[in-house]
Amino acid sequence: MTENVPPQERPDAWHRLGQKVDAQQWPTHCLYVVATPIGNLGDLSLRGWHALQLADVIAAEDTRATRTLLDAWGLDTPTMAAHRHNEAGAATDIVRRLQSGQRVALVSDAGSPAVSDPGGLVVQAVREAGLRVLPLPGASAVITALMATGVTTDASPGFVFAGFAPTKSMARQRWFRYWTQLVTAVVFYEAPHRIAASLKDLLSVLGPARQVSLAREMTKRFEEIACVTLAEAQQWLQADPHREQGEYVVIVHPAQSELDPEAAELVDAGIDAWLDALLEVLSVRDAARVAAKATGQSRDTLYARALARKGG
Repeated sequence: MTENVPPQERPDAWHRLGQKVDAQQWPTHCLYVVATPIGNLGDLSLRGWHALQLADVIAAEDTRATRTLLDAWGLDTPTMAAHRHNEAGAATDIVRRLQSGQRVALVSDAGSPAVSDPGGLVVQAVREAGLRVLPLPGASAVITALMATGVTTDASPGFVFAGFAPTKSMARQRWFRYWTQLVTAVVFYEAPHRIAASLKDLLSVLGPARQVSLAREMTKRFEEIACVTLAEAQQWLQADPHREQGEYVVIVHPAQSELDPEAAELVDAGIDAWLDALLEVLSVRDAARVAAKATGQSRDTLYARALARKGG
């Protein structure tokens, strides 16, 4: 057990990894778009930490929130504001800094900049100026929720991220009707003080049988992820007063059972037609690869299907 090994006898893996990361390419004149933890400070990546350390300045959605992260990781890099209300001006300043040879790191309060967070205008301005944008991936509330619910699989990987739901009930119901027309999982964010109203609107739009996953406080101490029907959702929410605290990721499961069997047969027939045509000129492997790109289905599933149609 490592806890019984004296610290001086443990391999310094972190130091070795740090040296390897330091030896990678860290160009100047470059915007580093850095994903930050969504709740657990330990989820900052080593590359992200190094970029924040190396940057001449960090453009932050909220400099106070970012300073808390920097202090926890022992970083004293200066910060500048780049939020929804000043993003155009901040983008001009960032482009000027990059043109002078600086490295600028771009962060939001939590998660990935420019993904339902400020930062998109900055990235656009930097790219339009012909300068480099280097993304450093990390924690994502959407992906974290999907990982914990099993809503998507390798055979059915599709989902759509819709951002934040509208704040008004009528607009929210129209929004739900629009997004849930798709036969795929729909992921959206909701504030804790509106989660009950959103679930009520979902129930009125989709009915009691539709499955939803509710994820709150992800990566934090009191993380909770529940998969329930809309008929059960309000009861689950009311069972613990703490459940009206913390930002939510809501996943509306696809209504697979509502798909018309005849429509499903037409989809299958269309895929088989694709495969038959491709198999006339391509190998089974290549036919599956092309069909996967055309249909969005799993390559492994289509490989098995193509192999069966090829006759073994």
